[in-house]
Amino acid sequence: MEEKRFPVTHSDEEWRKLLTPEQYDILRGHGTEAPGTCALNYEKRAGTFSCAGCGQELFASKKKFESGTGWPSFNDPEPGSIDETVDRAYGMVRTEVHCSRCGSHLGHVFPDGPPPTGLRYCINGVAMNFKPE
Repeated sequence: MEEKRFPVTHSDEEWRKLLTPEQYDILRGHGTEAPGTCALNYEKRAGTFSCAGCGQELFASKKKFESGTGWPSFNDPEPGSIDETVDRAYGMVRTEVHCSRCGSHLGHVFPDGPPPTGLRYCINGVAMNFKPE
């Protein structure tokens, strides 16, 4: 199977220079931050959340909701900004979400969110930047 090529690519060495160690672990190593540890979980201002790896806009703040999970949660990404893959790690099957522009791991999507989509995009705060309006 051919590996997907993304519009934004870097060598492993370049990614390590561009990202903090924690960002690298999550975005490139598919890690997860501890729940409740990122300030973006508590961000309430109007604005846009973008990929920390490439700057692509991922979520509008009006799509953010409090899920009680300890991670920023959204019910709908910006069109075309997210790709999905099957994640079979840790003995379970989940849907991983990653940036469609650079392939960075963002988190997972679950079918237990609020209307109108019924989805909960559970995203690592470290994987994003926030730009207020």
